[in-house]
Amino acid sequence: MAGTEPVTSPDQHKPGHRKLGRIGAVVSALVLLSMLIGNHEGRVEDIWLIGLAVGLLTIVVGDAVLRRNGLRS
Repeated sequence: MAGTEPVTSPDQHKPGHRKLGRIGAVVSALVLLSMLIGNHEGRVEDIWLIGLAVGLLTIVVGDAVLRRNGLRS
């Protein structure tokens, strides 16, 4: 690091790509839901898979609503 470069903290850096994060979360939720089709017994796994997928989608929708209303995290 050169002596003339400014020192910045991580919160001063630009955030990552929001759109890619949303797409990744939706794709992950779809992959979790596709795991419902399988050769497992019992319903505990199904409850966890559905719960995690719903949680991911809730976060994506909540983020979209907050950003539309001007409230950023």
